[in-house]
Amino acid sequence: MENLIQNIVTWSQTNLGIGPEFLGDIILTLGAWALVLITRLIMRRLVDHRESELQRRYIINKTLNYGLGFVFFFFTMVIWFGGLTGWTAYLGLVSAGLAIALQDPLVNLAGWIFISVRKPFVVGDRIEIGEHRGDVIDQRLFQFSLVEIGNWVDADQSTGRIIHIPNGWVFKQTTANYTAGFEFIWDEIAVMVTFESDWKKAKGILNEIAVNHSGIKDEDAAKEVQRASRQYMIFFQHLTPIIWTSVADSGVVLTLRYICKPRTRRSTQTAIWEDILSAFGEESAIDFAYPTTRFYNNPSEGKPGAGGPGEI
Repeated sequence: MENLIQNIVTWSQTNLGIGPEFLGDIILTLGAWALVLITRLIMRRLVDHRESELQRRYIINKTLNYGLGFVFFFFTMVIWFGGLTGWTAYLGLVSAGLAIALQDPLVNLAGWIFISVRKPFVVGDRIEIGEHRGDVIDQRLFQFSLVEIGNWVDADQSTGRIIHIPNGWVFKQTTANYTAGFEFIWDEIAVMVTFESDWKKAKGILNEIAVNHSGIKDEDAAKEVQRASRQYMIFFQHLTPIIWTSVADSGVVLTLRYICKPRTRRSTQTAIWEDILSAFGEESAIDFAYPTTRFYNNPSEGKPGAGGPGEI
């Protein structure tokens, strides 16, 4: 065995110009890398076998990868630079140059630390950052990935595209989270009825429909607000649906405001509109308004006290 090792050292020094110490460092590094790969394979199989929830499995595997990567990096530095003192001095010499040459990667790495510690979003959240919206499906050292929603697709439906965004964007762009803290969003549907319609009755019908399709019920409201207020200064008082009344050129506008879950906004809108169409279709005193042209003769149609019939 000793002869075999000696022959390998002699051959590498003669043919490759690699000395015994350098060759030993290479072998130790390869051994450490192989040990990390074997450990990663065993741990991933254990996690996949024992953890059935997809999101928890993803988080555990990601944490395992980062931990093993750090261990490999530490032992590599010890192998090549002879302990903490040696490689600390080496890193001090090259840090200034790296800070300039690798400015963007370092910003992205700082962004990863910020995301991991402060958690403005986690995998599974629906977010908007800059011009992009989507569901977070992956988070890495230098970038995170979204399944895009919106863009050329109406409402908040998926386009099917995967967008990779640098982690450093969290320092430069505004980030909106649809699901963190308070897991619901408000949505509004404007319904216009004619001035001649019984708008009060229409308002009652809309309120009943909104209550039936609201994403949060009265008994759940207090729990949601209480949970959200533990992390954020959120003070929601009215979580039940409400109908706002206004007037437009063509009729009375009844704006239905309700709460729903971010990923069900379009389907909830569809269900509400179908109920509105069915309910209004059965009411003879309610008509939808739309832009029309009408000639108004005040002497024959106006109110008696405003120049109408009987004024003169």
